[in-house]
Amino acid sequence: MKILMILAVLAAAPAFAGDTSPADLLARYSAESGTPADPSRGQALFTAAHGGGKPDTPSCTTCHTMDPTKPGQARTGKAIEPMAPSANPARFTEIAKVEKWFGRNCNSVLGRDCTAAEKADVIAWLNTL
Repeated sequence: MKILMILAVLAAAPAFAGDTSPADLLARYSAESGTPADPSRGQALFTAAHGGGKPDTPSCTTCHTMDPTKPGQARTGKAIEPMAPSANPARFTEIAKVEKWFGRNCNSVLGRDCTAAEKADVIAWLNTL
């Protein structure tokens, strides 16, 4: 009986026990910005060359590729898991990690922090893939 109860608890646990989800982050950033997320703006931000950051990272696609359902590669040569939650269910499931990487990557590409609206837009687009 105890084994069945343990199995039931394990079966009900999420595959990735993070502290958030892509949908929760999308809602959070949209509420913070006061505007609904727009996937087309997210795609435009992700794929455009910005030139405001470091010269070797003019766009998100420099490291993450034009297809966020595929792995990318950091400038250091380190593999990057796909950005799209459909291809990488662990993506956008830990708030601290999401904030850390938005912080680093936005500053590297844009030369500034991303706004809450930009974060929501990018997540909204990635959720469509």
